[in-house]
Amino acid sequence: MKQISLLLITVLFIGISSYSQTSTTALSTLTPEQKIKDSLQNIKDSIRWAKLEASAVFPIYKAGKWSGVLPVAGVDEVPDTKKQYNLVFDFTHFNKDTAVAINEGLTEIARIINLHAAAGIPKNHIHPVIVTHAKALFSVFNNEAYRAKYKKDNPNIEIISEMMKDNIKFVACGQAMGFLDVQKQQLYPGFKVAVSAKTTVSYYVQQGYMLYDIDELE
Repeated sequence: MKQISLLLITVLFIGISSYSQTSTTALSTLTPEQKIKDSLQNIKDSIRWAKLEASAVFPIYKAGKWSGVLPVAGVDEVPDTKKQYNLVFDFTHFNKDTAVAINEGLTEIARIINLHAAAGIPKNHIHPVIVTHAKALFSVFNNEAYRAKYKKDNPNIEIISEMMKDNIKFVACGQAMGFLDVQKQQLYPGFKVAVSAKTTVSYYVQQGYMLYDIDELE
């Protein structure tokens, strides 16, 4: 009972916080009844999202809550679980919040891999290559280099290390490294360096790898 009460309080707080973020201009055009209705809708949406988050599963990787997969009932279309699934990720995502939390791009990569596993594809049939360039390079620094730049431990190291242990290949773009003055020794151990991300992606696409663009995320 206590846990349910705490959940309701949390949901109400989220709903009220979401409502408070609405612009002052927009609020001024609403009637009191509309404001109440809007606030209640925000609370309902928060409850729905809380339920969805609680039901998510993480078949292989847990890299933040958004790397989870929702269970699906009545599935009719399934992939051939005997085939090999080769995936290449063009990873450039970086935003101002990246330095204080797991890079959302890595979270999305983990989610896509989890989706394949949730569809019944064996882990050893999933072969990802993560081609890293642009400012995403800063997210894959070793801890010493990351602390020198951001004055804190790298929050991405745990998931990078876990993926590397599963033989997921990480490749850094030499062109981006040159432009951003990044040295190979600053990268997390195990990174490969290519002349460019573009030619690396082209190579893997020609080998039949499915390309995923991990750039700006909604």
